[in-house]
Amino acid sequence: MIETLAKYIPEHAVKPVFDLIVANQVHLKIVNERATRHGDYRKGPSGKHEITVNSNLNKYKFLITLIHEIGHLVAFEKFGRKIKPHGQEWKYTFQQLMVPYIRPEIFPNNLLPLLAKHFRNPSASSDTDATLALALKQFDKQNDNNYVFEIPFGSVFRIKNGKIFKKMAVRTKRFECLEISSGKLYLFNPNAEVELLPN
Repeated sequence: MIETLAKYIPEHAVKPVFDLIVANQVHLKIVNERATRHGDYRKGPSGKHEITVNSNLNKYKFLITLIHEIGHLVAFEKFGRKIKPHGQEWKYTFQQLMVPYIRPEIFPNNLLPLLAKHFRNPSASSDTDATLALALKQFDKQNDNNYVFEIPFGSVFRIKNGKIFKKMAVRTKRFECLEISSGKLYLFNPNAEVELLPN
């Protein structure tokens, strides 16, 4: 397990994360990329704590996702199963579990202030914190995709599932985009990765 973890998370996080997995009796599965989630936690029928994390995440995102999911397990065990999945109990637990990792031996210096800010009030997904999400994406494997926020209004783009949209307007923190085939409007996070198409 230690050798496996070492492939996916920063070196100085391996031992404490391993200890956390053992202490909470986590059955960790590293799975192929899922478009809708980075990881999940569930208590299996046998009572086992099962956590899955996507294999394609960079090591910083993998670490945050794994601690996020362990946060669900610990919060449910401590506060009971009736709590909201991303409510105050989970936020508090996630903060407490994450704080020991927010240090320069584990995260690059440019991420530390963004992480400190994010973990004052962590959201259900680090993707909704556009500044942190973009900073984390610089450590992903390179590809030719664009982010919704950087393409011009009126541009046509494709998302992973093949659907094609046109960027229309900005609404508070998100972008309104028209799905070409259905004529329906959808909201996109600014840091959604898309493939720009020739108009």
